[in-house]
Amino acid sequence: MTNQRVLITGGAGCLGANIIDRYGENGNQYLVIDNFATSDRAVLEGFSKSIQVIEGSVYDRELVDSAFDKFRPTHVVHSAASYKDPDNWQEDANTNIDGTINVAKASIRHDVRRFINFQTSLCYGIPNETPIPITHPVQPFSSYGISKAAGEQYLLMSGLPVVSLRLANVTGPRLSIGPIPTFYTRLKAGKGCFCSDSVRDFLDMSDFFSLFDLVLQDDAPTGVFNVSTGKGNTIKDVFDEVVKYLGITLKTEVPIIPVGADDTPIMVLDATVTEKTFNWKAKVDFEQTIKKMLQWYDVNGVATVYSHVKKPEGQE
Repeated sequence: MTNQRVLITGGAGCLGANIIDRYGENGNQYLVIDNFATSDRAVLEGFSKSIQVIEGSVYDRELVDSAFDKFRPTHVVHSAASYKDPDNWQEDANTNIDGTINVAKASIRHDVRRFINFQTSLCYGIPNETPIPITHPVQPFSSYGISKAAGEQYLLMSGLPVVSLRLANVTGPRLSIGPIPTFYTRLKAGKGCFCSDSVRDFLDMSDFFSLFDLVLQDDAPTGVFNVSTGKGNTIKDVFDEVVKYLGITLKTEVPIIPVGADDTPIMVLDATVTEKTFNWKAKVDFEQTIKKMLQWYDVNGVATVYSHVKKPEGQE
């Protein structure tokens, strides 16, 4: 990935910032569009001067069109997403649907050579089978999942060379969503925790990038692909790994509560088609994935933690 002009929406988020960190010194030029609703502008300050930053929302069509016209990207990585408030349907629709349409239309005008979309596995809703194959119906039921699924469908009908990656829980530097940073910060602060009675698939950032390197190639296949280890672990498994890492002795068992109405009990993706298409397979096991994440927090700390689901009643 060299000598490219890459526009990244949501570029200050976990995946966007890691992409810049990985490729930023390879002679590429980058333009980030981010409204910093769930990210921090400071994460971009340590990168090279080849990074341009525009603060704003992809929902702002004039801002998007102006950015494309001035920067003239060859590649687009669409990482921007609204998920902070599960009840704010309008914001989710504005960003995840209308914003995606704005970015797609501008990409068409500029003959973008490659369009990489990051999709949530929640597009599958309550799965009919597990692990979830790429042929599984898209049947989301939360505001985040519904709006992200709609945005993806617009991209797939756009005629652009789209690769939409339906992602497991990718863990790595700057992660600020989900159980790992939540358990780490609360346990270190001596606060109580609870575990939802759910199963998730955790993918190490290094495995994500071993695929992303291939996906970025101009002659690589297009379409939708699951990105996953294919193996599930309970949220209690995550909690236990954090407790073990921190060397904490618990006085009482951690409560395990049912998943909320806006969440799904099991979300594990089948990446068989992705593995065959790209000759790729995740290699880092669950325990090592969690340990690497916690070691990064030890050095760098944890930013504000966000979630796409509601907190159960009575939980702080």
